[in-house]
Amino acid sequence: MTLMTNRTPPLFEDAPEQDVADILTHGTQIAIVGLSLKPHRASFGVAQYLQAHGYRIIPINPNAFEVLGEKAYTSLTEAAAEHRIDLVDVFRRSEETTPVIDEAIAVGARAVWLQLGITNDEAIARARAAGLLAVQNRCTKIEHMAYMSQGRF
Repeated sequence: MTLMTNRTPPLFEDAPEQDVADILTHGTQIAIVGLSLKPHRASFGVAQYLQAHGYRIIPINPNAFEVLGEKAYTSLTEAAAEHRIDLVDVFRRSEETTPVIDEAIAVGARAVWLQLGITNDEAIARARAAGLLAVQNRCTKIEHMAYMSQGRF
């Protein structure tokens, strides 16, 4: 596993733009792992933004019953029993992402996205080897805003 440092850039820091576009265009049901109940947290703001732009958010937070009006789940496995999961958007420390990506593969998610500042080259490689689209060290909200400003939506 490679953690983000100034000396060693991650192998997969930049996903192909086509993958980013494909995820943002076709990933309408987004499981957000680590979605906080606290409005000042980045995960809450990103989820709120995505929800406001027509995405269905599926909160994954074992300490919550509901976030942003959506039922919260303790795991991806629990959520996948009730929902199709297109994208797993991850707000966890880099070293905690491997089990999340393994679970995303197991539940048949189409894509995984490690948020800005979160990298794990081994887990991303594993996701891609399993056929998932994979992005790391980028923000879904920022990328969506950029695509909207370019008239791509």
